[in-house]
Amino acid sequence: MPSEPPDPGQARTIDGLVERLRQLKVFAGDPSFETVKDRVNGAWTAAGRPAGELAGKTTVVDCFRLGRRRLNIDLVTAVVEALHPDPGYVAQWRQALRVVAGSGQAASQVRVQENLPSHEDGFTGRDSEQETLRAALSGAADPVAVIAGMAGVGKTRLAVQLGRLLGPFDRVLFVDLRGFHPDQPPAEPAAVLDGFLRLLGLPGQRMPHDLAARSAAYRERLTGQRTLVVLDNAADEKQVLPLLPGSADAVTLVTSRRTLTGLRTAAHVILGVFSPDEAHRVLRGAAPDGPVGADPNAATRIAERCGHLPLALGLIAGHIRAKPGWTLTDHADRLDERHQLRRIDTGVELAFDLSYRHLPPNAQRLLRLLALHPGQQPDLHAAAALAGTDLAGAANLVGVLRHNHLLLTSAPGRYALHDLVRSYAAGRASDEDPPPDRRAALTRLFDYYLAAAAAALDVMLPGDKDARPRIAPPSTPVPRFDAADAGRRWLDAERPTLVAMAVHAADHGWPDYASLFSRQLFRYLLGSSNSDALVVHGHARDAARRSGDRLAEAAALRHYAVSLSQHGLFEQASENLEAALALFEAAGDIDGQARVLGNLGLMEERLGRPSAIERHKQALTLFQDLGDRGNEARSLLTIGLTEERMGMWPAALERYTRALEVFRAEGDGHGIAAALRDLGGIEVKLGRFDEAEEHLAGALSGFRDLGMKDAVAWTLDWIGGLDAARGRHDEAVKTFEQSLQMHRELSDRHGQAWALNAMGEVMLAAGQPADAVRLHTEAHDLAVEMKASDELARADAGLGRAHHALGDTAEARKRLERALDIFTELSMPDADGVRATLRELG
Repeated sequence: MPSEPPDPGQARTIDGLVERLRQLKVFAGDPSFETVKDRVNGAWTAAGRPAGELAGKTTVVDCFRLGRRRLNIDLVTAVVEALHPDPGYVAQWRQALRVVAGSGQAASQVRVQENLPSHEDGFTGRDSEQETLRAALSGAADPVAVIAGMAGVGKTRLAVQLGRLLGPFDRVLFVDLRGFHPDQPPAEPAAVLDGFLRLLGLPGQRMPHDLAARSAAYRERLTGQRTLVVLDNAADEKQVLPLLPGSADAVTLVTSRRTLTGLRTAAHVILGVFSPDEAHRVLRGAAPDGPVGADPNAATRIAERCGHLPLALGLIAGHIRAKPGWTLTDHADRLDERHQLRRIDTGVELAFDLSYRHLPPNAQRLLRLLALHPGQQPDLHAAAALAGTDLAGAANLVGVLRHNHLLLTSAPGRYALHDLVRSYAAGRASDEDPPPDRRAALTRLFDYYLAAAAAALDVMLPGDKDARPRIAPPSTPVPRFDAADAGRRWLDAERPTLVAMAVHAADHGWPDYASLFSRQLFRYLLGSSNSDALVVHGHARDAARRSGDRLAEAAALRHYAVSLSQHGLFEQASENLEAALALFEAAGDIDGQARVLGNLGLMEERLGRPSAIERHKQALTLFQDLGDRGNEARSLLTIGLTEERMGMWPAALERYTRALEVFRAEGDGHGIAAALRDLGGIEVKLGRFDEAEEHLAGALSGFRDLGMKDAVAWTLDWIGGLDAARGRHDEAVKTFEQSLQMHRELSDRHGQAWALNAMGEVMLAAGQPADAVRLHTEAHDLAVEMKASDELARADAGLGRAHHALGDTAEARKRLERALDIFTELSMPDADGVRATLRELG
């Protein structure tokens, strides 16, 4: 048996984590899977998790299986805790799981919508199923229905029809869970809840950071609202359970190719193919007055050839409407002919083939190319890029595909392919489009998304324009954005697709495009979704390394390191930055060196290394040599922050003031907000409260306008500090709670530790030392995990003062002496205050 538990931080892949989980099981005495399952469920039950969400033995066993594409972070963390319940060790696993999951293609990209998909033609059949489901849902305490059946049997159509019959609703929530998508992983429930909660009005900065908390917030927001929730194409019960509202106010319709018997309280209907009568109604409905022709059994022949499958019959019905001069016998004969020529045995493929062959060649081509799109729900601009045409041409082709029932309208202006249509079209693309043609279409698509992202960022973050790569105008149309809000809305709506583009480019031979996506999206992802940032930059790094592009690798390493630092992984971030610096130095890239030196200064400051200020000064000198005024000003801010930490407040104030002047001269909105925030922070320490209030309000407004959630969180920290300095303890705590929630949503552990320590200090000042101990202890644990010396010392100092107030002199002295050692080593003036408190102890 090993003497030490395995280190999860050394894992770089999901299989690497699974290997270490197996090693941990051996280290823990190799308990049976049944025992592990019982421990997990015992802990979850004690924490209040309902019985329906407990783990089964098979689910636990799956955590130890190699070759998995994704891991359930909550469950694996619970397994680790069951095997080795050391809080610090469990935290290491939690962080390793987040980082490794971020390096793979995440299932965290999903589109949700607040309306039902539209179907241009009418609904036919399923009368008994509708009656059964309406009766089961009427008056139910928890109205949930599961519609199961094979692909193409019409599950989604029935759910949409039923939803319309059960309406009206105050709210509609719809999501394709991608349970059986041919190319993409099933959607993570946490990502779906993120989307649903945003539609329900929860701001991103207040988004709970774990699945259970998101489920609770979701259920709370749906209480009292008559809501329809459609969970389409579910993979299994585990995916569905966190998404159930659990309220009589909400009707939930679930569709799946599986029966989902684990949802025991739900009403279940298993759809078969159409009956002969229903099939005839579909075909006759397509041409009520059309001639049958020579064969009175033509409709029966068509239905049998299509296997009575609704999807196939719908395609044939579309073909019938498009050929008003044909009789039903003509259509039946044509199906027989296609069957003989291609030896197609399945009705759905036969229907696809017939519909496809009667499309114009350019519509056939667009269908094939849409199947190659790596994301979900493309719009007309994306269709135009794939086809290499203008918007009018794309709209015409999309109209043809919709008319022939080969393309669905998933939301206004957005389109989707049924999984079976996608598979068929992708096969056609492989057969008919030479690899250079397919590559050219995807290259146009990448060009479009890069150009559109650049246009959105130019209005949202104009001050960062020179830091982003210059994108050549694409050959196809790009939307225009006239304001920062419009750019932000487009980026937020397309974020899942942009991440999918970056990953596809990296994994399929477009390393240059992977690098461009990484560089283009760096600032946006840093302020909006750090988990997506790890995905994009990690893939760009790996692609550049494989291609031998050292400069691109260096840039991606830098971006990846900054994202790691947001998770509080300062040592790993520093290692990546040192590697990036070496690559930039070897290439003679001065600008790259300067940027990395600035980042290294920040990392070393977090780690309490005295070399931090020298790194910042080296970066400042290089930016001055380059004549880069914007980054010169940013270096002034970082030097000022270091001087502020060392107690050199007047010097820091001067740096911030100079930086603000430069940013204003450059028209750099982000820089102006950053300088105002730092000015406000130092003015609080100098007792200039009115000036601080004005500057911090300006910073908060600026960062909110830019949509920079990370910067908003830190600005709220300074505003809380101002409230505390003025003795407004209740207001300070509320502000710190808001910033803490945002830091958690962004996985910024350093920000969490800072806010927790700040709240602890306010609680002590308000005469609540027990609460102060609780808050400082949580901050202390985070600081230990991160090896963040400054916040560790601050936590120990706060704990010492709180224990002193509680009368525990021995514990107070121990904590204060630890804090004094660290503050002294860091040359921080906080050491003087700790010495004074120690003198009070005698």
